[in-house]
Formats: sequence, C-alpha cells, structure tokens
Amino acid sequence: MKILVNVFHPQLATSRVNRRWVEVLENHDGIHVNKLYEHYPDWNIDVAFEQSLLLAHDRIVFQHPFWWYSTPPLMKKWLDDVLTYGWAYGPGGVALQGKDWVSAISSGGPADSYQSGGYNNYSMSELLKPLQQTANLIGMKFLPPFILHGTVQISQEAIDASASTYLDHICNPVLDPRLRLARLLDKMKSEGQELNSGS
Repeated sequence: MKILVNVFHPQLATSRVNRRWVEVLENHDGIHVNKLYEHYPDWNIDVAFEQSLLLAHDRIVFQHPFWWYSTPPLMKKWLDDVLTYGWAYGPGGVALQGKDWVSAISSGGPADSYQSGGYNNYSMSELLKPLQQTANLIGMKFLPPFILHGTVQISQEAIDASASTYLDHICNPVLDPRLRLARLLDKMKSEGQELNSGS
C-alpha cells in the first residue's frame, strides 16, 4: 500500500505536533510526505502534479490543524483546484474511486469539548461531514480519522507517543471497519461460531 500524506500547515516549522508527525513519517519507507504550504507559497497549485501524486498512491492522508471547525485555507483551495470536474467527479470523473481518505487532525481543544454538552457542541465526526461528503462524491473511502486533542497544553512525551500512534494508524491495512468486520465474520465462521444479536 502506497501512502501519500498531504500536509496543510501554514507554520509547520514552529508547530510542535504537526512538525513531529512529519519527522516520523519522513523516516518511513512507503510514505510520501507532501508539504503543500512549502511547495506553494504563492498559492499557485500545480494541478497536474498533484493529480499525478494522487493517482500514484492508494491511501491519501490529509494532515492539518483544525481551524475554525474546518481546514486551513490552502487545503480548501487545493480541494477546489485539484478535484476537478470530469477527473474526480462528474461524467468520467472516476480517477480516485476506491482510494482511501484518512484525515489526520490536531485540535487545540480537549476531547470532551467535542460532544453534545461540550463547549464546541458537536462531535468531531459531525464536524468532519463536509470532508466525508467530499470523499463520498469522488468515490473515495472515508476511513476513521486520526485526531489528537488538547494540543495547546500537550507535553513533548505525549506528542512523541502520538506520532508513533499516528504512523500505526495510517499504515493499518485493515483501518476500514468493513474489512475488520469481514475478517471477524470469516474467523467466526471458520470456528463454527454464529453471530448473536443479543448481548
């Protein structure tokens, strides 16, 4: 499985979390790290090049801080420019169908703020719906995201641990819950077990 990590962080050099994640990923074979703010300081995105990277990889990771319940602005422009009509969606737009989409997000707020009753009111799953629907539209599989909360006051030890967990997450060949379920059902069948709806 070939993995492309598109990193959208406008101040990557001064970021404690995203910079550490990138350091770990860049030392791993099979992962191509694409630092978009470094490549396009003028915001003139090379669409053909970006599309060629997408075509050459099986799993696409979108790494970014969670800004105003969304993405940094260059990521929005990248989505607008690169996922073109007739290529990524619309008639004949099947270039990315079947590829994996994984969001990797750093969030300053604590995890319990992203829930009903928390000060952000909504779960992270709810707030990521626009990205999930983008993946749906272009035929990609939106897989479970990797999210690190509480980055405002996080320790260096926790950052280092998160980098290792992040690497494991995006390299997991059965990250897709449907694959895990299929494997579980096959295992149960081979062991003569039946699925029981009761608990």
